[in-house]
Amino acid sequence: METFLGRCHCGNLEVRFETAAAPATLEPRACQCGFCVRHGARCVTDPAGRVVLTAHDVRELVRYRFGLRTADFLVCRTCGVYMGALLSEGGSAWATLNVDTLDDRQRFSAPVRPVSYDGEEEADRRRRRRTHWTPAVLKVEP
Repeated sequence: METFLGRCHCGNLEVRFETAAAPATLEPRACQCGFCVRHGARCVTDPAGRVVLTAHDVRELVRYRFGLRTADFLVCRTCGVYMGALLSEGGSAWATLNVDTLDDRQRFSAPVRPVSYDGEEEADRRRRRRTHWTPAVLKVEP
């Protein structure tokens, strides 16, 4: 497993992404929803990897939900950086990670694939995320 570290601009939110996949083989996706387009997000996942997101000051972590309201889109209130999204169910969690928050983002060099999930039903969306997103942990500090 290789570990990639990252953070928001101000450093309040940090991420640790562990993957055995070569970064250049992980295809970044550009979701075409209004939120992701406006943030210019390029997101990656690895179902065999692990993501640990840490919020040093939980008061500065914004959990934004929209659409089907199935995931928390994690944004730093201080600097405005979108870190990724988190689906939590039954004591487990899965994340998609905005690759541009990583220190070694240039290593994720595969072409970006535009995706649209319009018309996806809630149960299908949850199933897709549990299957394709990365197992995750969110650590919050006071």
